[in-house]
Amino acid sequence: MTAAENVCYTLINVPMDSEPPSEISLKNDLEKGDVKSKTEALKKVIIMILNGEKLPGLLMTIIRFVLPLQDHTIKKLLLVFWEIVPKTTPDGRLLHEMILVCDAYRKDLQHPNEFIRGSTLRFLCKLKEAELLEPLMPAIRACLEHRHSYVRRNAVLAIYTIYRNFEHLIPDAPELIHDFLVNEKDASCKRNAFMMLIHADQDRALDYLSTCIDQVQTFGDILQLVIVELIYKVCHANPSERARFIRCIYNLLQSSSPAVKYEAAGTLVTLSSAPTAIKAAAQCYIDLIIKESDNNVKLIVLDRLIELKEHPAHERVLQDLVMDILRVLSTPDLEVRKKTLQLALDLVSSRNVEELVIVLKKEVIKTNNVSEHEDTDKYRQLLVRTLHSCSVRFPDMAANVIPVLMEFLSDNNEAAAADVLEFVREAIQRFDNLRMLIVEKMLEVFHAIKSVNLTLEYLCTKTDSILHPNNLMIPIVESEIKKEAGELKPEEEITVGPVQKLVTEMGTYATQSALSSSRPTKKEEDRPPLRGFLLDGDFFVAASLATTLTKIALRYVALVQEKKKQNSFVAEAMLLMATILHLGKSSLPKKPITDDDVDRISLCLKVLSECSPLMNDIFNKECRQSLSHMLSAKLEEEKLSQKKESEKRNVTVQPDDPISFMQLTAKNEMNCKEDQFQLSLLAAMGNTQRKEAADPLASKLNKVTQLTGFSDPVYAEAYVHVNQYDIVLDVLVVNQTSDTLQNCTLELATLGDLKLVEKPSPLTLAPHDFANIKANVKVASTENGIIFGNIVYDVSGAASDRNCVVLSDIHIDIMDYIQPATCTDAEFRQMWAEFEWENKVTVNTNMIDLNDYLQHILKSTNMKCLTPEKALSGYCGFMAANLYARSIFGEDALANVSIEKPIHQGPDAAVTGHIRIRAKSQGMALSLGDKINLSQKKTSI
Repeated sequence: MTAAENVCYTLINVPMDSEPPSEISLKNDLEKGDVKSKTEALKKVIIMILNGEKLPGLLMTIIRFVLPLQDHTIKKLLLVFWEIVPKTTPDGRLLHEMILVCDAYRKDLQHPNEFIRGSTLRFLCKLKEAELLEPLMPAIRACLEHRHSYVRRNAVLAIYTIYRNFEHLIPDAPELIHDFLVNEKDASCKRNAFMMLIHADQDRALDYLSTCIDQVQTFGDILQLVIVELIYKVCHANPSERARFIRCIYNLLQSSSPAVKYEAAGTLVTLSSAPTAIKAAAQCYIDLIIKESDNNVKLIVLDRLIELKEHPAHERVLQDLVMDILRVLSTPDLEVRKKTLQLALDLVSSRNVEELVIVLKKEVIKTNNVSEHEDTDKYRQLLVRTLHSCSVRFPDMAANVIPVLMEFLSDNNEAAAADVLEFVREAIQRFDNLRMLIVEKMLEVFHAIKSVNLTLEYLCTKTDSILHPNNLMIPIVESEIKKEAGELKPEEEITVGPVQKLVTEMGTYATQSALSSSRPTKKEEDRPPLRGFLLDGDFFVAASLATTLTKIALRYVALVQEKKKQNSFVAEAMLLMATILHLGKSSLPKKPITDDDVDRISLCLKVLSECSPLMNDIFNKECRQSLSHMLSAKLEEEKLSQKKESEKRNVTVQPDDPISFMQLTAKNEMNCKEDQFQLSLLAAMGNTQRKEAADPLASKLNKVTQLTGFSDPVYAEAYVHVNQYDIVLDVLVVNQTSDTLQNCTLELATLGDLKLVEKPSPLTLAPHDFANIKANVKVASTENGIIFGNIVYDVSGAASDRNCVVLSDIHIDIMDYIQPATCTDAEFRQMWAEFEWENKVTVNTNMIDLNDYLQHILKSTNMKCLTPEKALSGYCGFMAANLYARSIFGEDALANVSIEKPIHQGPDAAVTGHIRIRAKSQGMALSLGDKINLSQKKTSI
């Protein structure tokens, strides 16, 4: 058995820079040194043994010169030493020297100092040699009656481990501990004794619990936790016992300990699906979230509530508790608030939507009174989105929500205001009865809009107010030249920062400058916002303004029959556009107008000058129809995703499925539900049972890597087990020679963000023998890593140097750490602009279908396609899609796929194009690019 496979009870920090001392110097210190020198020497011996040194000559020295000492530090170190030192000969017989050690520990078990007694009892829990334990049994039994609780509770643990490993040494242990439990008063001793009875003799544990079930509320929290575990296990194995213990679980929901309340609520949910039980457990969870200060605890308990919601029968019960769940919003943490709002939104129904909207409106008003903070802005944005979703699902609420949300348009928080505008655009399209109310509100707030992007979105929604002469104060150029002549001072100038490229919703780039200015003067404050944007060089606004002016002018012509008024209105709109063009060509703006914007405004001028029916249809009917199609497609997609989620949760029962009656089911068939305690233990140990695919390639054999050739003297292969933040290499080493290989050592090194935890211990391999060596590697970030190394060994009896076999490289796949994730279009564009590392991958494949290639990339990279399915449907010869994923370390990965099928090369032409990957870290971007390149090469039709 290798060091990596041994059970480790004690972790010791080993300094790597110090030179190991010689055995002679250690022997000298242990024999003739003072207590301090012996302590230091004993520490060095322990570290050397942990590193694989044998040191058999020091065993008798320590027994003669160190074991008789009464110093407490040395006694504690000796416990560690006896835990790790080899106690048997190579053939498995106990060393004769251990008889002396056994006698010393018998005396320590009778020592007047309770610390020495208790520590010795803890050490005995780790012994696996029955010959050493047998003479100590009377002394261990006597410790159960010691005056000090520290000794008694460790005596219980020692008896439990001895009974579990060597039952013949103490066959009456359950009866002994039951009698001890009945008379014991200390909470920690009772807890240990009760835990032993649960695992050793469950019937005795139940008998004891039956005698004191009414006093359970008065017990200490550590004992209550063990009682909850027992009740769960008993009811899981024998459901007929539920009625006997469910009242006890109900009582434990009122415990003063949060841990007991949490476990009791979880147990109650698994034992009963009655609405009263679910409601009591959910109420307990909500109280825990509100009262606990630790945000991690809040998130964990929130996850349990979300799990409850996933069950269709429980969802109805939780809907009545929506108002209680909203009390969690008092927590300042953004992640907790985000999960709470999502849960409330999932549970909202026509019965409680009105109350939900009232609470959310109050929360919105509260955010205006809080000092500005990054989380406050994001929370406001979350509230806006939640109210938006409520209004879409329940149109009757829109009239109450819109007046509150419209106030955000003049807010400094651009993200929240943009969400409001998106909602308003949808509301104008969907709710005809609210159109006048929305228009009035928009006209009120337009003058207070402070952001360029908001003005852009506003222009796409409503433009009546733009024609007011005060909004631009035309003519712009002449009035600005007059101002420049006598009023503007040099120190009030606005400085222009570096130009930044932004991504629009269509995926194209728009140019925007980063402006920094000193405090505006009175004259600057008097300037209308729209005019200020134009003078700052933001002519993208002007292009949008020209389009909306054209639409409204054409609509005015259609509605008003009087020719004079038609001409006057159209002329005013054309004057505005011409003035903007004049301004763009002058030297007044910070940046000149771009050619794209000039073309757009010129086109609008031409359309207004001709007023042809075709252009009228395009601008006023087809544009509106496109918007309507886009919003309806988005709504359909949301409904489809909700339908899929509800179908997942609904358990479908086929007509010919057998009905199971609990009363008629045999005990051995009651394992339909998994043991939650066992599952949580497996998860903590990293042994979660993943559902393997039916494909044999998805089995463990797919993860076996051959490290050496079949003709090498030592054959090696490794099974790579990835468990989130660490990798376990299980290396099989086979001696293919007729010689004995001594000091056969696996030497490993890593490349990338990987770290080898411990050096594997050397082995001795008999001729044609084999052994398994385990090595642990820690992972720190999402990056392709390489593990390489060699196997070195000595041939028994040979005088030559050490032999070496070089191993093949083990490549750690980035896909083990990447999971599909979702984000909004706005968040995607923001991250795309922020992330500095980009990797452009050229498409090089033999696939001929665009959609097949996209699906192949999604499967190969574990990414999720954010582009709606309707946008990808049909065939036009090219395709663009946005992909997104997140690693288990919280790193985001973005990708934009732009591919086309060159039609001129014939129907069998391969897909061409580029995939651009963006990430915050260089390693993530490069690793994802390498993965795509590799999967392209492996593609076959």
